[in-house]
Amino acid sequence: MRARRLGIALGLAALAAAAGLAFAWFASRPPALAPEVLYTTVKGELIASRDLRGRVVLVNFWATDCVPCLKEMPRLARFYQEYRPLGFELVAVAMSYDPPDRVLRYADRASLPFKVALDVQGDIAHGFGNVAFTPTSFLIDKRGAIVQRYVGDIDFAALAPLVGKALKAPS
Repeated sequence: MRARRLGIALGLAALAAAAGLAFAWFASRPPALAPEVLYTTVKGELIASRDLRGRVVLVNFWATDCVPCLKEMPRLARFYQEYRPLGFELVAVAMSYDPPDRVLRYADRASLPFKVALDVQGDIAHGFGNVAFTPTSFLIDKRGAIVQRYVGDIDFAALAPLVGKALKAPS
């Protein structure tokens, strides 16, 4: 019994050490670049990732049947209107399972001031690492590096200083 406990303790210690090394490796890695994807907005506009370089961008994956997403939309609109004059862009990407007509109706009814894209084939979600949970958002700096990923509700108090810092950084 004592030998088994010792074996378990050593195994847990080795696992903790490996996790620590993995965290240190991950923390030291440069930020990943946002994928090269093509956004098609509900207005028919085509936007390539490279077209957004030089701007700080928030890509928000959402769905019309996602209650937290819909709750977050008015805050996203206010945030966008505040930071847009400084070089901030926001693209709200509707998930592939969301009917395009429903997305368009919601975007019109809510008067969303930012770009709303359809991901009919799921290519954008796939490019961002197979996004499946909504809301999920990615903050991208002027050079196209992913600065922050939010799964679930965005912490706007934490987002504001990140956006401010990214806006001040050189392109």
